[in-house]
Amino acid sequence: MKNTRQFEIAWQGLKPGVHTYVYEIDNDFMCEREVDESFSNWSAKIKLEFDKHESFFMLHFDVDGQVTVPCDRCGDDFVLKLWDEFNLIIKLTGEETDEIQDEDDVIFIARSETVIDISNWLYEFLMLSIPLQRIHPDNADGSLGCNADALLLLSKLSETEEPKTNPLWKDLENFKSDNKKSKLN
Repeated sequence: MKNTRQFEIAWQGLKPGVHTYVYEIDNDFMCEREVDESFSNWSAKIKLEFDKHESFFMLHFDVDGQVTVPCDRCGDDFVLKLWDEFNLIIKLTGEETDEIQDEDDVIFIARSETVIDISNWLYEFLMLSIPLQRIHPDNADGSLGCNADALLLLSKLSETEEPKTNPLWKDLENFKSDNKKSKLN
């Protein structure tokens, strides 16, 4: 994976307050990571508001963009709109961070670190913006956006025939119903 400096923030030179960064994410960025090959045509803009305080940083990520994904219902590709917001807190510690365990939304870094690489968080937040169930959005007229031929084939395949009963078991069914009647009396 290429280490590009465009995703690094040199925080020691920043004044306290809010600093805004905008990152354009495309296929090249996502292909450097192990991303599902069925996802393609990545085009996203992530706006980062980096709020620097004396002993911690508050990061707010706004995700906006799109990616082409296969539909879970019909299998055809469609363009999925990405949007989400994520918050992250980075706390500065005086010692090495090997012994301190990160929490869900809190990351610990040593004061001796001068640069924060946010590329992995950008990747994670983009992946978290993709819903688990990906289905074509409905058309403007309210009809399903999925491939009609695929849906017709699926409905034909899902139709079940009435199971044929074996004549050997017919008498057993009678015995079962007779047994229920005797218990009720």
